[in-house]
Amino acid sequence: MEYSKAIKEKLKALPDKPGCYLMRDRAGKIIYIGKAASLRKRVQSYFRSHTKRTAQPKIRSLISSIADFDIVVLKSEAEAILTEGKLIKEYRPHYNTLWKDDKRFTMIRVDIQHPFPTVGKCRIKKDDGAVYFGPYTSGMAAKVAVEFLERRFGLRRCRPRVPDADTYKHCSNDIIADCSAPCIGKVSPEQYGQRVEEACAFLRGERMEMLQELRAEMEQAAAEHRFEEAAALRDMLMHLHNAVKEKARVRKTPKMKQDEARLGLKELQKQLKLPSDPRVIECFDISNISGTHSVASMVCAVDGVPFPNRYRRFRIKTVKGADDPRSMAEVVRRRYSRLLKENKPMPGLVMVDGGITQLRAAKAELVELGLDKLPVVGLAKRYEEIVWDHEHNSGNLFLSRNSAGLTVVTRLRDEAHRFAITYHRELRRQRIKESVLDEIPGIGKSKKEMLLKHFGSITRLGRASVEQIAEAPGIGKKTAELIRNELGKKG
Repeated sequence: MEYSKAIKEKLKALPDKPGCYLMRDRAGKIIYIGKAASLRKRVQSYFRSHTKRTAQPKIRSLISSIADFDIVVLKSEAEAILTEGKLIKEYRPHYNTLWKDDKRFTMIRVDIQHPFPTVGKCRIKKDDGAVYFGPYTSGMAAKVAVEFLERRFGLRRCRPRVPDADTYKHCSNDIIADCSAPCIGKVSPEQYGQRVEEACAFLRGERMEMLQELRAEMEQAAAEHRFEEAAALRDMLMHLHNAVKEKARVRKTPKMKQDEARLGLKELQKQLKLPSDPRVIECFDISNISGTHSVASMVCAVDGVPFPNRYRRFRIKTVKGADDPRSMAEVVRRRYSRLLKENKPMPGLVMVDGGITQLRAAKAELVELGLDKLPVVGLAKRYEEIVWDHEHNSGNLFLSRNSAGLTVVTRLRDEAHRFAITYHRELRRQRIKESVLDEIPGIGKSKKEMLLKHFGSITRLGRASVEQIAEAPGIGKKTAELIRNELGKKG
């Protein structure tokens, strides 16, 4: 098969580096996405006459459809594997879908919502309140990491949600698998929770000294001629290093040491005259640009440390334009009326980003909900002072610049701001993607809104066939074909 001069020039310029390649058909649509340790060797192989003659029918079909290609150069083969999966999920190329090439990689899941959490492996991330780490290109690395953490921290392996003495009768994990046996009170729930937090810290890459300890054990075993043990430790060290290196691709939140966080909570309890340590703090922020796409974020700290799985985000529904106090009132009302309805526990402290007007707006909604005893404060950015509306207060509260209490609240406020801005950007990007419909003749505002409502998003619409598009209200076969062709050009 003869290829164009442009393709031949591209083939000559291919780098001998890892990355992903995107094959396109004559209409410019992406039809296949692959990965390679060497882009030069892999991509050139598609265009050899030998491949065309001897490849499997499905490969020959792909090769016959290729009219152009693009590449993405990456740092490593591991990064190429992960990027390939993301690109396939985004573009859903015909041949990847046909060959069921939609890869899922191993993740590590910590079910922190359970009274005595466990650590395990999974391939699908769910919105279930658990903490996920990964994905990992090496399933073995994830497996070794889980087993290491279970033994190192005495984490349970049994299945019951709340293990008890009856569970223990049929279990010997405390003897043969180093389980800390919280079911019979060998450790308290608080002590067990601390073990889980340390395991999560390791997966976040914050306990590298553990790998150093393993290396020292390996070297000691080798020095004492215990070579099999040294080899086993070497292999474990390699897998754990890979697991930590590919640590959680989750939001990067400000970190502070647990002891410092506890001191901060004690200080806040004292200064704000709270009945107890505010172990759970929820903080709200509003984000809008010129009053458009007004959104809010709620971030949460547990024991003084940001806890991403409890984050929430809101689109402002009842407020037009840039009105932060009224927007704050809306999200506070929505958040805590829902907690009341679901009979869920309230936080120890509510915090809003802003001054006295935002604080009073939030306070008024809490009073209306019958939550007038729920502590609420604001954090004014200019001088980093805590604004409060307490019956015994005598003005804003200024904490020492070096205080742990101020560190807890300012980092949480900054995290709320970051999370709100991130959501706002996502909505803007979605609006830009939706604008492609504006360019299609015959698609006015009402049809555009109807299409987006019918399919849920421009991404789902982009994956739909002509027949599926034609099923949408008010869209005929010809209009569906027009939409399909125009969106195909954008793919």
